[in-house]
Amino acid sequence: MVKKIFEWVLSPMGRIGVLIAALSVFSLFAFGIYQTQQSLREQPIAFRHDVHVKMGVQCLYCHPGALRGPSPGLPTQNKCWGCHQQIAKTLTSERLAVLVEYVKNDKPIKWVPVAQVPDFVHFNHRPHIAAGVNCEDCHGDLSKQEIYENPQVLNMGWCLNCHKSRTADSIQNNPNNDPKVSALLEEKRVKLTDCGTCHY
Repeated sequence: MVKKIFEWVLSPMGRIGVLIAALSVFSLFAFGIYQTQQSLREQPIAFRHDVHVKMGVQCLYCHPGALRGPSPGLPTQNKCWGCHQQIAKTLTSERLAVLVEYVKNDKPIKWVPVAQVPDFVHFNHRPHIAAGVNCEDCHGDLSKQEIYENPQVLNMGWCLNCHKSRTADSIQNNPNNDPKVSALLEEKRVKLTDCGTCHY
């Protein structure tokens, strides 16, 4: 029996079968990685980013950790209640009843992080903010999204493309074609395209 299977694997049809099986396994693996970067889980509260952004709530008000380090932080019920206790609609709104229940029961809100990178990537918000990257550059225009979903796959190619474009010796980054600026851009590009910048 084993000999027959081995002979079949060595035949042209067997090789094609093995190739198809290998491609199937690879596709499932790639699909699994893709799915880990998507938001498929429901949030405990259907938080409307669009409403909050249009009311002028700044991203860093709810996510102040982004100014300090890697994690932006997710708002606690106290943070939400700090504003909502002053809004009469909060106690009558069907949609906000969930928040009221969290507060009444003093239960922590377990938000589901949406924009995450794999564990082998060390992403830090602080240097990106210091470099002038706006929240919407990576997270999209939240004034147009009701429930936040990651607008793009935050993978290595996407990050590298941004690092390269921001350090390209172009008219946008070096409008006066200054050699000193060119040298600084080259120095930055080497650092921002080095594996060790994100994988350490």
